[in-house]
Amino acid sequence: MNPLMSNLPPAVLSWMDPFGFGRAGLEYWRDGLERSILYLDVMRQRGNQYLEHIEKTKPNVLGFDAEVLLDGRELPRPVNYELMRILPPEGVETDPLMRPFVVVDPRAGHGPGIGGFKPDSELGVALRAGHPCYFIGFLPYPEPGQTVEDVVEAEVTFLRQVISLHPDTAEKPMVVGNCQAGWQIMMAAALEPDVFGPILIAGAPLSYWAGERGQAPMRYTGGMTGGSWVTSLLSDLGAGLFDGAWLVQNFERLNPANTWWSKQYHLYSRVDTEAERYLDFERWWGGHVVLGGQEIQYIVDNLFVGNRLSTAQMVTADGRRIDLRNLRSPVVVFCSRGDDITPPPQALGWIQDLYEDTDELIANGQTIVYCVHDTTGHLGIFVSGSVSRKEHTEFTANMDYIDVLPPGLYETAISRAEDRPDAELIERDYLLEFQPRSIEELDREVHHRPDDERRFAAVARVSEINQGLYRQFLQPWVQAWATPDSARWMRRMHPNRLGYRLLSDRNPLMVPVPVLAERVREDRQAVGEDNVFRALEGVLSSQITQGLEAWRELRDRSLERLFLDVYGQPLLQVLVGLGGNAPVRRHPGAEPEQRRFVQQRREAIRARVAEGGSHEAVMRSVIYVLGGAPATDGRNFKRLRASRAELEPTARLADFKHLVREQFFILEQDREAALEAIPRLVAGESAEAIDGHLGHIEHVLAASGELSERAAQRFERIRALFASARPATPPRSTPGEAPATSGKPGESGETKAAEPPKASETVSAAKREARRQGPRQSATRRRKPPRSKD
Repeated sequence: MNPLMSNLPPAVLSWMDPFGFGRAGLEYWRDGLERSILYLDVMRQRGNQYLEHIEKTKPNVLGFDAEVLLDGRELPRPVNYELMRILPPEGVETDPLMRPFVVVDPRAGHGPGIGGFKPDSELGVALRAGHPCYFIGFLPYPEPGQTVEDVVEAEVTFLRQVISLHPDTAEKPMVVGNCQAGWQIMMAAALEPDVFGPILIAGAPLSYWAGERGQAPMRYTGGMTGGSWVTSLLSDLGAGLFDGAWLVQNFERLNPANTWWSKQYHLYSRVDTEAERYLDFERWWGGHVVLGGQEIQYIVDNLFVGNRLSTAQMVTADGRRIDLRNLRSPVVVFCSRGDDITPPPQALGWIQDLYEDTDELIANGQTIVYCVHDTTGHLGIFVSGSVSRKEHTEFTANMDYIDVLPPGLYETAISRAEDRPDAELIERDYLLEFQPRSIEELDREVHHRPDDERRFAAVARVSEINQGLYRQFLQPWVQAWATPDSARWMRRMHPNRLGYRLLSDRNPLMVPVPVLAERVREDRQAVGEDNVFRALEGVLSSQITQGLEAWRELRDRSLERLFLDVYGQPLLQVLVGLGGNAPVRRHPGAEPEQRRFVQQRREAIRARVAEGGSHEAVMRSVIYVLGGAPATDGRNFKRLRASRAELEPTARLADFKHLVREQFFILEQDREAALEAIPRLVAGESAEAIDGHLGHIEHVLAASGELSERAAQRFERIRALFASARPATPPRSTPGEAPATSGKPGESGETKAAEPPKASETVSAAKREARRQGPRQSATRRRKPPRSKD
């Protein structure tokens, strides 16, 4: 309450201000003034923090201690990247024998460290799971002459270094790429697939032409600026360097309500409690870095405008084609419908760009898993603590299972364990399930439109024309005028950078702010949320936000309509060489070499239908019963792997994964022939051993609960196939009586083999047993016939 009014008797106050509006107004006025001073002081701290951060030689926002293992500036082709080992925090232990975990940071205008920004981050999750962790970060300025291909080669070198540090670990590193780093590591994996384990790309755009109308405004930017010549202009004005603040500005323009009002008002309205969180985030958001002119031009021409990565059209300087079909590691794609920077179509469209159907994907031996979040934004995909505790924790915990998934396309769903009827069988708080999908089903997320693809192809042609005109007539003049000093001043005067400097201690007008803020904190009198004027403030803020949102929607719709009208003109398309109804680009899978490769692979798989022994028979049976994969989640996989480890202690996980994939391929190519070959795989084994194989299968199937009706029917067929391989039991004979040698079973003394119980009974019994004990010893013994090379 105002000090002048606090001394008056309550009766006088009631007579002077019967409804309390005057008192509420005075209290709100003081609170608003105090909040304004405190808000300005936070802005001052933000400016000081920005200047201190950018003046460091190696600015970083990593929340973990790290040591540099390999400096990219010392490589034969120097780059401004470095490999760091993450040191576990106190109380956390890592196992050097576990799979290494590598996070590659995105270099898209902001500084490094976002992948390990919080304890609940991708690195934090992996550390708590016991994985040795590494981080690939970068420095603010590129090395002279540095190219994207140099960076890709450096990342391959870093991964080889990680592998060399873990010689006793059979598994290749799991690699995580956020945003821009996602497509970068996909390029590296396409060129050197042997150094990659499972790959997780979070919020990474690989198919820039893809998008749902009304939901992806950023993809129209290249068309509305006439192509990539603007990038060349900004790089030339920067004396060969491109300011990352331009990229950050593009991100901010996507959501003007948040940029211009909501983010700042959220701080102002809660300035007593939000200052620390706001400053932590701004330390990364405002840490702008610089890219080389060659790098950004390569990115814009080949990815943003040309969309060449997802269609295998990119070729390195030494003649190697960058074809994402070369990947041999499972790829996990994590995206969100709430992400307006990398919407699901851009994160998933590359799959449709490369593969015409699911059979082609499977024949190529590729496993792709995707997860689509409903609400989180772009940064939330790899920064949000709730996402890390849920999605990233499950991805990390199930990575070995993902690594053994048969080739195909899968969608994940995460459910809370306590909400499931089989909660007692689930080890963690959540269960990650996998559902097979087809390329056609994927279109529900991608929304492919051939007419839009033709428009973006026209943009690519227009961009090449404008780029040629700029280089011929304007570039020599711009490069002659630009100097390193002018480029440095242009970066300093960028609006995104200037705002930080003007509100720092280097501005003399900010001198009284810290003094006033300290006085306010000594006698802070905040009003409650029940203050009528504070409530009206919230209403006004909501109206401003809604107004800016309405303006954004109008702007985006107008921009989209203009783009579609301009680049959809038949005359323009004809002028740039896209006339007629012919497809704008050839599908990569239509190449004769690729079709020949697929056909040869199928023939080789068919030739191995009857090769193998009991392990092949058991694995083939499990995959068949469960409908194409070892399970819809990782529980069956863990039990099967543990059981095999008991039977063959020296068996490597890589051999187990090869067995799963091979048997899946065999079933996929000729299911009936593969099933009919099962009795031959176990032929010659005793009845006890065959019963042990069936018990082993039952025990594995019980891990995820009761079988469905369809799965139970399939298991009945497997039982019959194994039963047909059982050797006949010789009939018993009494002394002095000749043994029976003919007649029907049961009529001439031949003892019929005992009929095993039905599938539903055996699986239920195994399920009850599984709750009491771990994986049991099976009578299965592996025969080792010669295996033909793949």
